[in-house]
Amino acid sequence: MTSSIPVVGTGPAGAGTLQAVFLDLDGTLVDTEGFWWEAEAEVFAGLGHILDDTHREVVVGGPMTRSAGYLIQATGVDITLTELSVLLNAAFLARIARGVPLMPGAGRLLAELAAHDVPTALVSASHRAVVDQMLHSLGPEHFALTLAGDDLPRTKPHPDPYLTAAERLGAAPEWCAVIEDTVTGVTAGEAAGCRVVAVPSVTRIPPGPGRTVVTSLEEVDLPFLRTLITESRGGVHRACSAESAEN
Repeated sequence: MTSSIPVVGTGPAGAGTLQAVFLDLDGTLVDTEGFWWEAEAEVFAGLGHILDDTHREVVVGGPMTRSAGYLIQATGVDITLTELSVLLNAAFLARIARGVPLMPGAGRLLAELAAHDVPTALVSASHRAVVDQMLHSLGPEHFALTLAGDDLPRTKPHPDPYLTAAERLGAAPEWCAVIEDTVTGVTAGEAAGCRVVAVPSVTRIPPGPGRTVVTSLEEVDLPFLRTLITESRGGVHRACSAESAEN
């Protein structure tokens, strides 16, 4: 699976409408956040440390380097970040090798976007090996490109993954929709200037400017996303026009 080559025949629509949709992976499209926690608990048990649930909210949704670094510091375990990342990825890959459950509404949404030729990117903080494994459950044909956490120097909460996805699809970030399940991902999407739909999975995500919070992907479809884009960007254009008229 390549991470940067768009699907032949797709391309963003013109300005004034939805140009692309960017989707997170863990907890957004696939129900695997519990898998990660199980993998972390298993690895640390093997290292002689029992993880309690107070750590779970800290590590959920974050990139591997941040989560692993935090757990090393919190437990004082004698292991390097690289060594721990290898163990965590191996434990997680073993769990998803048998397939992963999709979140409610995920399959229908991906099929709808594909049917209407909406350029769609999978943007994850997980490692490339994990992303490629889970694509077997999602269907790689649904994505014009995929970006993993180790494909770029900086991943979420930095805006780089979403800015890169927009650039490679030839889309303007402000005309793109991001769908995320964690504060880390929402922060990245908003920093990139995209319109963000938050679908909280484990931790609460409060409403905010330019952010729409829903309870499930079953509430999200193509008309919904198009309306979010046209209304949010239309409001910006109306405000700019009013300001110009006053000057």
